[in-house]
Amino acid sequence: MMTVKTRAQIQSHLAPRYLRPASEAMHTTEDRQTYSLKPAARWSATYTRLRDAIFAHRLAPGTKLPEDELASIYAVSRTVIRSALQALAHDRLVRLEPNRGAFVAQPSQTEAREIFEMRMLVEARAAALAAARATADDVARLRAHLDQEHEAVREGRDSDALMLSANFHVEVSKIASQSILCEIVADLVTRSSLIIALYWIRRDTICASHAHHHLVDAIARHDTDVAAELMTSHLADLLTGLDLTPRQRDEKSLTDILIQDA
Repeated sequence: MMTVKTRAQIQSHLAPRYLRPASEAMHTTEDRQTYSLKPAARWSATYTRLRDAIFAHRLAPGTKLPEDELASIYAVSRTVIRSALQALAHDRLVRLEPNRGAFVAQPSQTEAREIFEMRMLVEARAAALAAARATADDVARLRAHLDQEHEAVREGRDSDALMLSANFHVEVSKIASQSILCEIVADLVTRSSLIIALYWIRRDTICASHAHHHLVDAIARHDTDVAAELMTSHLADLLTGLDLTPRQRDEKSLTDILIQDA
């Protein structure tokens, strides 16, 4: 007999797919076991500094990240740097290449457009289902999430604002109560968050909370058609807020770029 998952089971299953603060960057049980002997505090600070440098465009796509140079900049061991880089790679912010080292990830223009086009198709359906099925508690959680987005924006915490904005979309898909759909959305959101972080040219690309507010209002009204339309237009607007042309890398050394974070 087919087993139907409850919403709580779906939410529990999806929790590891969120974009998380540095201390929780190791998502899977295997990852956590691998790093069980390395206290998160030792590498999470380095993870956060590198993540913020990527999100702030100080580290351009394709920039090489040598372990020894990073260890010198941050005055930590190469083991700590390696843990931080592996966490960043797990979050798709860094690419690890055998015998070559670590590089800031560099999604192609084609990949970026394909991911956002797929999000428009999938998340429009998720928004419509969420509008049809949302309870008062679901809407309250979404509004509380928006409050967190506002706070991050007001305080100038762009990295946190980006993660909260991304996780908002996962929250909407969870309300739809379809596990496969939620998994697809969570993966696409993670991949597109990197693209937004690397290529945004308008600040409202990472904090267009008004679009989220309108969407929550439509979900609260159970207006499925409007929710789907708002989600599609919101994602299309995100794509137009990106500059996907190849970017010239900063000629400054890695030390000069990151020394302010040390």
